[in-house]
Amino acid sequence: MEHHHSHHHHHDHTAIAGQNGTSGKVFIFSIILNLLFVIVEAVIGFHSNSVGLLSDAGHNLGDVFSLLLALVAFLMAGTHGNGRFTYGYRKLSVLISLLNAVILLVAVIVIIVESITKFTQPTETDGSIISWTAGIGIIINGATALLLMHGRGHDINTNGAFLHMIADTLVSVGVLVSGFVISATGWFFIDAVIGLIIAGVILISSWSLLTESFSMTIDAAPKEFDIEEIQAAMSGVAGVRNVHHIHIWPISTTETALTAHLLVSDITESERILHEEKELLSAKGITHSTLELESHDCGFQRC
Repeated sequence: MEHHHSHHHHHDHTAIAGQNGTSGKVFIFSIILNLLFVIVEAVIGFHSNSVGLLSDAGHNLGDVFSLLLALVAFLMAGTHGNGRFTYGYRKLSVLISLLNAVILLVAVIVIIVESITKFTQPTETDGSIISWTAGIGIIINGATALLLMHGRGHDINTNGAFLHMIADTLVSVGVLVSGFVISATGWFFIDAVIGLIIAGVILISSWSLLTESFSMTIDAAPKEFDIEEIQAAMSGVAGVRNVHHIHIWPISTTETALTAHLLVSDITESERILHEEKELLSAKGITHSTLELESHDCGFQRC
């Protein structure tokens, strides 16, 4: 029997930077503002011997990387493929996300070790300096969150950066409380307790980032896509007998690609079938799709 094949490649660019409600200047300003605060907080933390401030500085440094990730994704979303990098440089957002998660986990280990040392060998810290520095952190983190708020509904990276800054604001509140407690009671061990709590917050928030970014790095289907559900939906299009050889993988942290073979009853219906399939996939968030239509079941043979 004669075999017929039809190939269709569809790109949906509705998720690129043009749809992002946050400009690149906002990201750059936020990165500079938070990086300066990290430096100031680290210097004061070393000077005042506060593990709470140092751990918070480490957490804030992780969020600077989160902001860098959002900026890179913003810039890379508009890049076009070339002869070698056919999808442009969008995958960089995934690699930076993985690097960000690894650095956060290293920071957690350092904070835990330092906090345990503080318990066994407590040292005096200046509660007032801790409180003032944490108060500045609340203002800076809160202001950054407000800057990112407008674009959080348009881009997942912007939303992630926004949530990181909200979490940082809450962590700074915890450091502020420890400063007041130390000033009022002289309980210097509170600084180590706050350090462990911050380590826990970082671990919880970064674990999902680590697992998801690693999965995306090795081209696993993003967790929000159910392959069996998508395959069933594609098979439900009139004239489609079977959907097989389906693959779903991330092009970047915001764009997803799909390839599949469709066994159809009538190859002359290819244009209608392709149109309905691409509309279905676009509605589900698949921004790039390559579909091959087959009019004969090849089984295990090569068509």
